[in-house]
Amino acid sequence: MGDANVRTVDGRTATPPPHGGSADRPLNGRRWGRLRAPRAPRLWFEILLIAVSYWTYSLIRNAVPEQKAKALRNADWIWQAEHSLGIAVEHTVNHAVNSVTWLIVSMNYYYATLHFIVTIGVLVWLYHWHPGRYAAARLALFATTGVALLGYYFYPLAPPRLMPGGGFVDTVVQHDTWGSMASGNLASMSNQYAAMPSMHIGWSLWCGITVALLAKPLWARILGVLYPTVTLLVIVSTANHFWLDAVGGALCLTFGFTVALGWYGMLPHRLTRYVAAPDVNLLKTG
Repeated sequence: MGDANVRTVDGRTATPPPHGGSADRPLNGRRWGRLRAPRAPRLWFEILLIAVSYWTYSLIRNAVPEQKAKALRNADWIWQAEHSLGIAVEHTVNHAVNSVTWLIVSMNYYYATLHFIVTIGVLVWLYHWHPGRYAAARLALFATTGVALLGYYFYPLAPPRLMPGGGFVDTVVQHDTWGSMASGNLASMSNQYAAMPSMHIGWSLWCGITVALLAKPLWARILGVLYPTVTLLVIVSTANHFWLDAVGGALCLTFGFTVALGWYGMLPHRLTRYVAAPDVNLLKTG
């Protein structure tokens, strides 16, 4: 069997392009473009996705072997590195804030709760008020969290409060903070040697940047700036993280936004606020 030929207008013959050739490229391009284009989020899908993703993240994070000896060696290295850089003030901050009971107890509960509440709140706000930007912002958050798992696996790190002889105060234990998994009876439910990178910083920076760039009221933008700033003070005051853990969290967020930029072609805040209705005729031809 030979190749099938078609007759042109001037009487000459030509071989049609094979299936999957140049004739299909515009169609494939349209399909690829639709796949990458922002679309209106669906509530049931988003709830399911967030629930499954967080469950998976917690499962993997807590399944990482608690390499205590290596985590403590890494903590010593971080502590010495910060001394060399002249930024090793966590011990001073920890003891100073711990001397004010109402303040440190408030920070303990801040650390245990707002990490989740504010992040979910910003996601809900994006879903309702910025549906065109929601998927890109969510992708940045998920990519940030995903790459953090590599840090937990390859670089186990003890928080300052678990360093023997470090002189840090475990503020949750000392003040009996209820419900915290950082210390006490619930500590066995969470990997205590997954301090690098700090997702308290990664998530709070994501929340702060998102709100600061997209919110209209000045007070909301100010809160967006303050939230990660206060979070940084909290993670150090409670001796849950070193300064450099926060740097790790910021680097993870940079990776997350880079992924969103690569997929959508622009950062979340530069996308349109609302998603245009799909072209029915284009969908039929696709």
